[in-house]
Amino acid sequence: MQQFITNYGYLAIFVLMLAESACIPVPSELIMTFGGALAAGAVPGTHLNLIGVILAGTAGNVAGSYIAWAVGRYGAEPALRRWGKRIGIREHDIDRGIVWFDRHGNKAVLIGRVLPVVRTFISLPAGIAEMPALRFGIYTTIGCIPWTAALAAAGYAVGTNWESIANAFHGP
Repeated sequence: MQQFITNYGYLAIFVLMLAESACIPVPSELIMTFGGALAAGAVPGTHLNLIGVILAGTAGNVAGSYIAWAVGRYGAEPALRRWGKRIGIREHDIDRGIVWFDRHGNKAVLIGRVLPVVRTFISLPAGIAEMPALRFGIYTTIGCIPWTAALAAAGYAVGTNWESIANAFHGP
């Protein structure tokens, strides 16, 4: 993953963050912190800037979230109603979840975007509950910005001190 980001920069960050938000287990914590470290110059020869890393990460998050939302919207509910009993999900549970999401969905998407694990899967129930696409996109984007910015900034802070941090591990 590091080599992919080093070689392809913003495109790699976008693709990996898209995958993470589309429910593929790729850790955004590593993607964004490494991108931030590259922006700080931790690896000579890379030419990224912090704002570009944050924008690529946020755009990838939003695009991947729409993929997961579409899966929830167009396929997950019928599948859960048909096979959910096999994993302990009853139709009553699905209906209750949809009612809850109709009432609290905006907050759930917004807050869920900054919670590890939850942020990856919150798009599925939003799609199942048929949250309008535009509203979903607005809350997703607003929620993704602090997450990607904080991780990229942390990576940037590490990247600016890369030599001293690396040297600290060469002690006794």
